[in-house]
Amino acid sequence: MVRLRLQRFGKKNWPFYRLVAADARSPRDGKCLEYLGTYNPLPTKHGEKFVTLNYDRIKYWLVVGAQPTDRVAKLLGGANILPFKPEYRFKEPKEKKE
Repeated sequence: MVRLRLQRFGKKNWPFYRLVAADARSPRDGKCLEYLGTYNPLPTKHGEKFVTLNYDRIKYWLVVGAQPTDRVAKLLGGANILPFKPEYRFKEPKEKKE
């Protein structure tokens, strides 16, 4: 199964991510099938977070059955590639069994 997910780059406390299509069994920063874009979560002094996406290739991978992770689905929802659903906004914490 192919997943659309983020690979982490950058230094300690300065993250930078690549959006990639990768096999679900490969490690997070391991080998990928294709690079699809970038995401910089640190805001600039104007409060902007930069995202670059290759729309055509992302749509191709979604059509052939690739599953995005929750964070990637949120990014793609903001770019109007996927429908932005309320479940992408917040993840409910699991209740602990006593």
